[in-house]
Amino acid sequence: MKLKQLESLLGDLQQFSNPKIELEQYPTGPHIASRLLYTAENSFDDISNKVVADFGCGCGTLGAAAALLGAEQVIGIDIDSQSLEIVSMNAEDLELDIDFVQCDIGNLGWRGQIVDTVVMNPPFGTRKKGVDMDFLFVALKVASRAVYSLHKTSTRDYVKRAALRDLNASSAEVLCELRFDIPQLYKFHKKKEVDIAVDLWRFVPKRSRGKDS
Repeated sequence: MKLKQLESLLGDLQQFSNPKIELEQYPTGPHIASRLLYTAENSFDDISNKVVADFGCGCGTLGAAAALLGAEQVIGIDIDSQSLEIVSMNAEDLELDIDFVQCDIGNLGWRGQIVDTVVMNPPFGTRKKGVDMDFLFVALKVASRAVYSLHKTSTRDYVKRAALRDLNASSAEVLCELRFDIPQLYKFHKKKEVDIAVDLWRFVPKRSRGKDS
């Protein structure tokens, strides 16, 4: 599938009608989502025929992109039941098979590296400090191949240092810098939209003992 076609399909997905600020629910736009998954597949072969988990899946844009690119199984995980209802409708509209788990990422009871790839646009931590790294900590425990994640460019040095030193990453690489468009979703937003510089990261987890290297 070509990048433009992928972006076009993702642009038709339903998004939050009443986003929850406490969960930092900002939709991942089709431009960023398509590039994240397209890069993961075409540069690293991390999506097709792989088991892919979408952490904090929201409306399911990243998970849908993974399914469209031929993932063997896609699992969308979110704490919010309304988000999972939207994901379910989006999957139905595109005739995609996506599994869902309603769960706080911090309470995810998976043991070992049971998925190939994790894709995520975690909360940036403006409401709950450090939540982005909590997501990354769990992702690097359950993925065997790679974790793709978006983080504010302003946190680049910290993210790299923490991932390699504390979070089980064997490598941490910024693939590109993107502009994350935040629309005027909440009452406290004064501007119609704001662009935030974000990094698209690829993290490779250390191998579990007993795994082939």
